[in-house]
Formats: sequence, C-alpha cells, structure tokens
Amino acid sequence: MPTRPLLHHCDNRWSGNSDVEDNAPEVVEEVEVSGDAPKGQMSVQDALKGVLKLALIHDGLARGLRESSKALDRRQAHMCVLNENCEEDSYKKLVAALCSEHKIPLIKVQDGKQLGEWAGLCVLDREGNARKVVNCSCVVVKDWGEESQERSVIMNYFQSAE
Repeated sequence: MPTRPLLHHCDNRWSGNSDVEDNAPEVVEEVEVSGDAPKGQMSVQDALKGVLKLALIHDGLARGLRESSKALDRRQAHMCVLNENCEEDSYKKLVAALCSEHKIPLIKVQDGKQLGEWAGLCVLDREGNARKVVNCSCVVVKDWGEESQERSVIMNYFQSAE
C-alpha cells in the first residue's frame, strides 16, 4: 500500500519530495495607503457609531434593559447610550437614574432602529446592508476595545458637556 504525503501532493516544498528544490523568490505586492482622508471635524454621532462598532468587536457591549442595568449597577460601564423615543418612561428614568448615581456619561439618540443597527442587533445581507434591524432602547459600553479617534471625540464631548 503506497504511503500518502502529509500535505497536498501538488506543493513540491511540502510533499516530502526532497529532490525538487523551489528557489523561486516570493512575490509580494506593495500597496500604497494614502492619507487623503477629509480633515473635517468628526461629528459626535459618527464617533458614537465607531465606538459602538469597536466595542461590539471586542465583546464590550451590553444591550437591552436587563444587561444594561446590570452593567450600570455593577459600575462596569464606561458610557451609556439611551433612545429618547422609548415608549416606557420608567425605562428612561431608571437608566438615567443609574447613570447619574454612578456618574456614568449618558448620550441620548433619536432613532432606536439606528441604535440597534450600531449595536449589532441586525442581520447583514451579502452586500453588507443591514436587514431586519431590531429597535434598541439602551446600550452600555463596558469595554472600549482599543484606542481610536472616535473614542477621543466622545471623551472630548463628555468633558465639554460638564
């Protein structure tokens, strides 16, 4: 019974054929990265979208009343985003009270569907467009993820609001 090579038989470097040498240099494509980004000021809403995206990637978001209230009460939250158009007034009062009690910054947004999309409460289609977006009333950032320009804009916004 013939023995099979460990890896694919077409790749001469890995198949165990020591009599064939591969001395061809590796070709590396060089890509220029241009820094021609617009130098305009980033809006707080754009910065908030970026911060929520980074926090979602690093598993640092608490979404919904139960998760958000737990994170706020345990003082694990760095900031809170609340939907102003929430139908439950007691919901808004609870989140605002927890934020003020623990001195956690609070940002209010107008559109719950947009907040749900930013928080990842949607399904993305093949083109990357959001489908089936769920309305979200509250999102808490527990982990920023990494240092970014968006985070700096948000922190400057909080400092100027005080």
